[in-house]
Amino acid sequence: MPLRINNNILSITARHEIRRNFTQVSHQIERLSSGLRINRAKDDAAGLVVSEGMRGELSGLNQNVRNAEQATHLLQIAEGSLQEVSNILVRIRELAMHSSSSTINDKNREAVAAEFNQLVSEIDRVAQTTTYNRQSLLTGFGNSVSTTVSTAITTSNTTGVVGVRLSAAQAGTFTFVDTASDSDLTLGNGTVTQTLNIGNLLDGATVAAGSSVIANFDRLGIQVTLAGANAVGATGDYVDGDLNGQNLVVEEGVGGVFQVGPTESFVHRIEVSLADLRASGNELNLGRLSVGSIGSARQALAGIDRAITNVANERGKMGAVQNRLDFTIAYTENEIESIQASESSIRDADIAVEVTELSRGQILLQSSNAMLVQANASSVAALSLL
Repeated sequence: MPLRINNNILSITARHEIRRNFTQVSHQIERLSSGLRINRAKDDAAGLVVSEGMRGELSGLNQNVRNAEQATHLLQIAEGSLQEVSNILVRIRELAMHSSSSTINDKNREAVAAEFNQLVSEIDRVAQTTTYNRQSLLTGFGNSVSTTVSTAITTSNTTGVVGVRLSAAQAGTFTFVDTASDSDLTLGNGTVTQTLNIGNLLDGATVAAGSSVIANFDRLGIQVTLAGANAVGATGDYVDGDLNGQNLVVEEGVGGVFQVGPTESFVHRIEVSLADLRASGNELNLGRLSVGSIGSARQALAGIDRAITNVANERGKMGAVQNRLDFTIAYTENEIESIQASESSIRDADIAVEVTELSRGQILLQSSNAMLVQANASSVAALSLL
């Protein structure tokens, strides 16, 4: 091997190895310090792209769990208030039963009516003061049916419609198809249509006198209450065919939409509608009831029973949505766990591997430093020839 002074090839080679080993040791120290295998794009360009996408999805899923938990709390507040409304209604019914008996006189009924009226006012107060994050919950929350535009309601003296309840119904115009004498009732918005056979709800072709029935369009999230002749709170009665061509206009309201998925798609939202549950609202309609006389007290019983049923139905709807939210939280947390594990396998450093590589790099760095010393010393041998 030639002996040269100007260019020490062995020294150049040793310096190259020192640089490479130092870079490797620095890389391992960075990974061990951060706990990440990918600290910058050049570490793994493809892995970084996949990992960042998963991180964004995980962030959304974690927020979705919080959204679902907060939605559950909102519904628990509303349902807790309705528990007290139910208790008040039971007491109101007790008062109506008391006033319906001849064991008390009209003077006694004045005291009964005074408590009755106070309790009705308290229902209104509870509904108006039940809020979550400054949003009123029991005076109408979410989409609602327009009582001024919906022809099925504005012409209730001929259609017999005394109430409409929503359960996550979409905003828009829903039109009835109601052919006389076929016992079928169809409702649709041009996109989704549902047909019910209501023959088992009718007495012949009409709703039985003094009663009301509910046509439940569950696919649409709409329940329509139809009254018979002389039913409490009704100005007309339903006869098969009366609703043909009539419509219900569902207006988009404030609140009622819970985002529980990572994208804007409708399948990642849960919609809920809470009716106006004030005593003066259409659902309870207690404002026109009285227990001041034995006759009015007896007539009030049917209206109170309907109010109790409506509140119970509303509570049941809230409970169903709460159960749905519980399942949503459970499967979302499982999804988070799996995606987090996958993201970790891409982005996180394997400490055992990194420590092994660090030890290897440190040994090589020390070895290459020693060899550089030897390479430099080899050129000194040229002096012995002079």
